[in-house]
Amino acid sequence: MDPDSDQDKIQLKKIWLLEFYDQTIDHIEAYIPQRDGSWQIVYLGDQQPFYKRFFKHKNFEIQLDHQRDTTVTYYFKLQSHEFADIRVAIRSFNRFVYYALNEYFLFGTFYGMILIISLYNFLVYIAIREIKNIFYICYILSVAGYAMSLDGIGFQYLWPDHPEWNNYAVGVFLYSLIVWALVFTRKFLSTRANAPRLDKVLKWTIVIRSVIFLAELLFAPHLLTYRNPDIVPLSIIFFTAIVVWRNGYKPARFFVIAYGILFTGFFLRMLVHFNVLPFTIISHYSLHFAFVLEMLFLTFALGDRIRILKDMRDRALRRIIHQHELNMQLKDKVNRELEEKVRARTLELDSKNNELKETNLKLLQQADKLNKINSMLDLDNWKLKRSIKEVLNERLQEKIMDYEQFRTLYPDDLTCYRFLENLKWENGYTCRKCGNLKYFAGATKFARRCSRCGYNESITAFTIFHGIKFPIEKAFYITYLTVTGKRYSTLEVLADLLKLGSNTVWAFKNKVKSRISELEQDHKRQYVSKWEEVILIPKHHKESRSSFQTVA
Repeated sequence: MDPDSDQDKIQLKKIWLLEFYDQTIDHIEAYIPQRDGSWQIVYLGDQQPFYKRFFKHKNFEIQLDHQRDTTVTYYFKLQSHEFADIRVAIRSFNRFVYYALNEYFLFGTFYGMILIISLYNFLVYIAIREIKNIFYICYILSVAGYAMSLDGIGFQYLWPDHPEWNNYAVGVFLYSLIVWALVFTRKFLSTRANAPRLDKVLKWTIVIRSVIFLAELLFAPHLLTYRNPDIVPLSIIFFTAIVVWRNGYKPARFFVIAYGILFTGFFLRMLVHFNVLPFTIISHYSLHFAFVLEMLFLTFALGDRIRILKDMRDRALRRIIHQHELNMQLKDKVNRELEEKVRARTLELDSKNNELKETNLKLLQQADKLNKINSMLDLDNWKLKRSIKEVLNERLQEKIMDYEQFRTLYPDDLTCYRFLENLKWENGYTCRKCGNLKYFAGATKFARRCSRCGYNESITAFTIFHGIKFPIEKAFYITYLTVTGKRYSTLEVLADLLKLGSNTVWAFKNKVKSRISELEQDHKRQYVSKWEEVILIPKHHKESRSSFQTVA
């Protein structure tokens, strides 16, 4: 045996460590006595960056002075924003290495299972596209974050340079765990259909827990790590699962077992926290064991739900196939009966068809005669309508048409606007600003806008009807009466006929008369011509300043 190796073992056995189990203690001031009588102050705690620790371990360790064969006194000053579990262990370096390696191996197994279960559920989601698998992934990842915040693994590997996050990590991940657990419960148990009242309770629990979380985050961050009230939402989830299971929803059975185990784990951890139960490895890591078993049973629950749904689908498919077979048998029986009836009816129909053919020939002959008669009637009707319209136009030119006859030619504003359109642009469009010949639709109906300068010319612009405030078909009739010289007994009679004000009729008649006077002066003769010349105002004409705004 190598003597140097034996000496190394002896030296290792003489190295002793003092270890604090609680990783959530904020500040630890360790006063370590020195051989010269002075004191070395060492600062530990989760508010110190991780790299300042003597040992890169999740717990707080201090190496003891084992060289002096006498009593050595160490002083510690502790400060924490929450309840601190001050459990101190003195162990040899060999024992520390052995236990630390085993502990990190178990942690790796625990978080590896979470990762594998998350990946498995993600693949299941890709296959079946059920959102509850995504909710479950969010829940177990929140479990991982909460566990890493409690056991110090998160501080060691995820945020070693940000110790301030330790004050928030437990509360944030605990809130995420509770909320995703409630959301997953509603979706997995289908509480909206299976337990509507409890579904509302779960919704309000999510809202209340979110409000409490925001209030703690904004006004009292030190309360984020206070975990005892969260036994209430877990109890609600457990109770809801039991009720849904008792109502006959079979997929809830593994769910009840899973949350029963988790509920037990939280309860045991609380008893250890308050020193009701002794501190052992099993009791200390009871919550981790509960999380592992809960995740396994929830995974079984998801698989069991898929299996139950598959069995229900298969049973439904078998019933459909059986019903389809019965329908086919019934269909064959009905078809045979129908074929017999069809053969009997076919003979009868053949005789009837022969009779129908003879009747159809007669009907075709009569139809030809009727078509010829209808063609002659349509031609006579067209000639009659054309004759009536020609007579009305002649009466219009002969200045002997009353208002009802006039409305036959110009019944509405669209007819009047089409007349003005043909009158203004029968020889083509020309812009009155730049002389351009191209245009596109203007801002209003029948208006035209120049494609070069953008000038918009309305349909009534440069006509005697520009700016009127009453229906244009009535203005047409007033113009017709004024041009033809036909008069009513009084102005009030005409206004009552047109349902307009007397001042409006009088003003517009004066405007028409003014236009007639201008035309007579231009031609230097008494104006007797078509009324189209009165309506249209030439391009060079400028309307008199005495033009008025007609009152509607």
